[in-house]
Amino acid sequence: MSKKESTTKSFILRIDPEMMEAIETWAADEFRSTNGQILYILDQALRKAGRVKKK
Repeated sequence: MSKKESTTKSFILRIDPEMMEAIETWAADEFRSTNGQILYILDQALRKAGRVKKK
């Protein structure tokens, strides 16, 4: 059997509890998972900094 190739890369993120709680609350407010919220925040920051092309 061959393993399915993942379209995303996994890694460990160390984050202080207070920041994590704020992200979890924000995610819940916007009906996203915590992971989805972190991806959204990173995407917005990268776009604002001009590091990725806008869709």
